[in-house]
Amino acid sequence: MRGGFRVFGAAFLAVLAAGGCSSGLPDRAPGAVRAEAPVPQGVRDPAGAPSAVPPEPACDPRASLRPAGALPQPGRMPPGSTMDRIRQRGRLIAGVDQNNYLFGFRDPVSGRLEGFDIDLVREVAKAIFGDPERVQYVVVTQAQRLTAVNGQVDLVANSMTITCARRELVEFSTNYLDSGQRVLVPETSPVTGIHDLGGKRVCAAANTTSIQAIIDAPAKPVAVSAVDWTDCLVLLQQGQVEAISTTDNVLAGLAAQDPTTKIVGPRFSDEPHGLAFARGAQDLVRFVNAVFDRLRANGGWMATYNRWLGATLGPVAAPPPARYRA
Repeated sequence: MRGGFRVFGAAFLAVLAAGGCSSGLPDRAPGAVRAEAPVPQGVRDPAGAPSAVPPEPACDPRASLRPAGALPQPGRMPPGSTMDRIRQRGRLIAGVDQNNYLFGFRDPVSGRLEGFDIDLVREVAKAIFGDPERVQYVVVTQAQRLTAVNGQVDLVANSMTITCARRELVEFSTNYLDSGQRVLVPETSPVTGIHDLGGKRVCAAANTTSIQAIIDAPAKPVAVSAVDWTDCLVLLQQGQVEAISTTDNVLAGLAAQDPTTKIVGPRFSDEPHGLAFARGAQDLVRFVNAVFDRLRANGGWMATYNRWLGATLGPVAAPPPARYRA
């Protein structure tokens, strides 16, 4: 573990999340759960399909907007651009998670937000200001990611899967991480994949592609939703769900927090990840894609991957290639 940081229960991260970054977004709403042990607020059992995501249209989810030439010098953004308005404000506002270990989490020693997604945000701030610390972080839940870009934040970096349906609501950067959905269970569990979970309760964060994949699984597991992934880990530790299912990058962080769990089964989805933006901020999307192109070319992406994910997800030969539609 980096810096010796290891969490053996999600409750510890939940306490950490109570401090530090705050959000002006609505608080979680409590829900009813058929269970005797205390459970996190905002749990739905069984969960419904994600209401904020429209039906899936046809598109190439990996195709983003092409960069508009070379990156400008930090501090010298094109006049009138979204980047220039951010520069004049003096800070980039980013919607992030602080409960997703390895991607966006608050280090209990330094108090700083750290992780793969956080490093990408700092690279964007560095490209605009020349200073990676000129960022205001706003904590958003999985259910809030698609709406936060509409006036609350400049971008969302929260392990979000790019889908054609979501492209109807937000713009995405190019794919910065290939992933796929798998299953996390206690190390003593006989489950070997989603096919073994018919009729069993399986947790995922609300309004995610993971919930829909659980509902659609041929084995017919029972989807249970929670506000945060650490809430799902609490439910698993309490024995109130048999498994957690989401992308393997998120599961890697949960397994690192609780070494009595294991990731099982093959991927049963294909999930590229991107930063999200308001649809009217296409110049910022093109700018960030140019930043990502530079990170792919200069080894920055590979260094960030190895720092956070190499030990848990294994080595990769190269970053996901950029794909453009216009």
